[in-house]
Amino acid sequence: MMRGIREFLNSPIGKALSAVLVLAGLAWVFISVRDNFGGSEAAQVSTAEITFIDANTGKTFGVIPYAGMTIPVEAPTGSKTGYVAELCYWTADGKIKKDPTYVLLNQYKSPASKDPTFCPDCGRLVTVRNPSASASDPPPPTQSEWKSKRGGE
Repeated sequence: MMRGIREFLNSPIGKALSAVLVLAGLAWVFISVRDNFGGSEAAQVSTAEITFIDANTGKTFGVIPYAGMTIPVEAPTGSKTGYVAELCYWTADGKIKKDPTYVLLNQYKSPASKDPTFCPDCGRLVTVRNPSASASDPPPPTQSEWKSKRGGE
């Protein structure tokens, strides 16, 4: 029995099969190690760049989160006026768009305001942790709709 196996492994077909099995085994080990010891999904998300808006200039910039980071962050101008941008995916006619408009909430503007924030692009209400646009949800109110619901404030 062993002699037959030895003869097969010494044949050209046996050598080719052995090489294929060794390569498949190495690939399996590599994939297993990468999946079990590689960076977690949480680690990948935590190193994703976050879009901020400079409250003084209104310009957006990206920051990768780091330990001890405080908000406001330092903006490219050198001042600590960088706030997390809220994302608005709506259009003025209530449709969903692919690329967001980055919005700075009124509470972070200088001077700060307690007035609600409306997207400069579509005119719809934007809130803290603004929810993503979804076809199953109605769009947020426009400024005029918001005012009419509150009795014309």
